[in-house]
Amino acid sequence: MIRFEIGVADLAASRFAFSPLDETVMAIRLLAEPGKSAVNAPWVQWAQAELADCPQSLARVWPLVINGLPYYPEFLIPAPAVRCPALGAELDRLRATPAEAVRASLGRVFGGTAWPASAVELAACPGPALAEIAAELADLHDRLIAPHWQRMHAVLDADVAYRGGLLADGGARALLHDLHSDLRWDEGVLTISEPDPRLHEVVLGPDGVVFMPSVLGWPDVSVRKETSTQTTLHYPARGAATVWYADAGAAPNDPGAAATAELLGTVRARLLSALRSPATTTALARALGVTPGAVSQHLAVLHRAGLADRTRVGRTVLYQATDLGLALLDPSRRRAGAAAS
Repeated sequence: MIRFEIGVADLAASRFAFSPLDETVMAIRLLAEPGKSAVNAPWVQWAQAELADCPQSLARVWPLVINGLPYYPEFLIPAPAVRCPALGAELDRLRATPAEAVRASLGRVFGGTAWPASAVELAACPGPALAEIAAELADLHDRLIAPHWQRMHAVLDADVAYRGGLLADGGARALLHDLHSDLRWDEGVLTISEPDPRLHEVVLGPDGVVFMPSVLGWPDVSVRKETSTQTTLHYPARGAATVWYADAGAAPNDPGAAATAELLGTVRARLLSALRSPATTTALARALGVTPGAVSQHLAVLHRAGLADRTRVGRTVLYQATDLGLALLDPSRRRAGAAAS
C-alpha cells in the first residue's frame, strides 16, 4: 500500500493537469509491455507497424524508463505548470533540470542496483545527456502521439471537466473516491492499493498534488514516493477507449449504423458516432468534411434531442454522445436497457 497525507493546505493547492510529454513516456512503457492495456491495443498495433517500417532510436531514454524496477526518474515528466502545457515548454523544463536533482532522482530509482549505461552517463554529465533525451522524446512524440493528440486532448479535457463537476457536487471526498478503484481518501490520508505488501510513505513535494489523467497510462494509478517538483498522481482518463474509434463515422460493420442513419440522416448519424469520443466543432468538421456551420446546426439538433452533451472548457466547447445517443448507436445497449427496465 502507498500512503500519504494531504493536509488542508496541500488540498487547497492541488489541481488537475495533463501533458503530451506524460503520454509520450507512457507510450514507451506501453511499447515495452504491449499486452498490458486492452483499451489501448489499437494504438499499440498501429505504433508497432509504424516502428517496424522505420525503427526509432531511444538509446538514452529507454533504459531509464524500462529498467525492471517499479519507478523511473521523475524528472522525465516534470509536474505540469499549467492545465495542458505545450510539449516544447515541457522539454525546456526537462533540459533545465538541475544536475543535483538529476543525480538525486537517479539514486532514488536505481539505488544499489547495477545502473544502465545511460544513467551512468547522465549522472556524470547531465546537461548534454538531458538534451539528447529531450530530442528522443520530441521525435517519438511527433511520430506516435501527435497524429492522435487532438482526440487524446479532447478526452483528457473532458475528464478534467468531469472532475470539476464532482468537486462541485460532492466535495473533495467524492472527487478523490472516483479517481480509481485502488485509491481511497479518508480523514486526510490518501492510500493506493498495490500488490506489494509493504507500506510505502510518500513525501509530498511543494504545493499539493497535481492529478494527471492519462490515456496511454490506462489502467494504472501511480504516484511518486519522492520528487523534486510537485507530486504527481497519474490515473486512467475516463473514456480512454473512445480515442481509438476508427474514424469519424460509423464503422462499416457497425450493426446500428444503417438504422441510425435512416432515423437521423447520414450526416447526423456519422456525427453521433464520432461523438463516442469528446470533440470540438472544428475537429468534427475537419473529420467529416462538413463546414463548421453545418456541424454546429446538426450538433444543436442532437443536443436538443438529448443525444449529445456539451461541456465548456475555457474557450472550447466539447461535445460527446449521451447514454441515450450511445444506446441509439449500439443495439446491445438498447436491449440491455430494455431488460433492466
